[in-house]
Amino acid sequence: MELRKGMMAISKAGHDKDSWYVVLKVEGNAAFLVNGMNRTIENPKRKKLKHLQPVNEVPENLQEKLQNSREWTNEEIKRALKLSQTGLI
Repeated sequence: MELRKGMMAISKAGHDKDSWYVVLKVEGNAAFLVNGMNRTIENPKRKKLKHLQPVNEVPENLQEKLQNSREWTNEEIKRALKLSQTGLI
């Protein structure tokens, strides 16, 4: 499965193993990830694609903003990750 902007991914390796992120952008063999807390839109984490497990889901609130070409906020990202981890999405 190919990662794209807005998808969620789980870290498979490193000190952040099992952490959930939202893909901000993909460049080459690396993705820039955010979680709205310690990895904000202003300071995304760069991680190689081979160290990520994609989740075939784009949160509804983020998908809507992607379609309308609007920017995300850190609060929206935090909410999307929380809802998807608790199974409410």
